[in-house]
Amino acid sequence: MPRYRTTQITTKNNRSKYNTTLYREVPEKNSDILLITQEGDRLDNLASEYYNDPNLWWFIARVNNLKSMNLEGGLQIRVPISTEDAIGI
Repeated sequence: MPRYRTTQITTKNNRSKYNTTLYREVPEKNSDILLITQEGDRLDNLASEYYNDPNLWWFIARVNNLKSMNLEGGLQIRVPISTEDAIGI
């Protein structure tokens, strides 16, 4: 699932650029997976493990307000079981 699939593209002076992508809020659900990270964990590896797609690392980052692919140990993060909200609005 491409991250910018629903993002509008603007063309000006023969140059195209993506507009800002807005995403839906991802409400907490009882089915969400709560993890305590270990030293060396990375978002792409977690996305690969839970979604079979390392390219969805950004979805886990956005849900948890994370800014880095690498995770420090002892951090509690939420991994939504479904990626239905991983599209722009």
